[in-house]
Amino acid sequence: MADRWMSHAPRLLVWLGLLCLAGLVSALVAQHAYDVRPCPWCVLQRGIFLLLALFALLGGGVAWALKHRGHLYRAHLAARLTAIPVVLLAMGGLLAATYQHEVAAQMESCAMTAADRILTALDLEARWPAVFMVTANCQDAAKYVLLGLPYEIWSGLLFAMALGVGLIALLRGARV
Repeated sequence: MADRWMSHAPRLLVWLGLLCLAGLVSALVAQHAYDVRPCPWCVLQRGIFLLLALFALLGGGVAWALKHRGHLYRAHLAARLTAIPVVLLAMGGLLAATYQHEVAAQMESCAMTAADRILTALDLEARWPAVFMVTANCQDAAKYVLLGLPYEIWSGLLFAMALGVGLIALLRGARV
């Protein structure tokens, strides 16, 4: 049964992309409808989810289309090549979520941490403020919970799932 799931790496990548978009949309709904204010680490994770979704949807979609057209070697290659940035982004996101939960949440100010520097360097707040505007410090953001768990834990769980899907795609590709 597990081998059957592993043979569907392109489909898993597409589903992962949709899940990452759903996670991003839920964060935006929480922010704009329920006044859950994000810190720099929250916003950085949004960017990682957006990149994960783009890679997974594009790469998984291409691999899926190639597989269904009978180009199995190309589908296998596309799924594996897509898996490399997916795995790297998932590991980075998992690291960011862990750092936010273990370190940044204990700090009064998370200004000038790595997340704040990355967001400033990319100028994301000015380019897309509805998604990337930082409106809280890390200690304040740590107070928000969903179903009893802090948001960064939910984020970390989704990054862990992305890592698993990326590893499946990397190790198994699009085998039939």
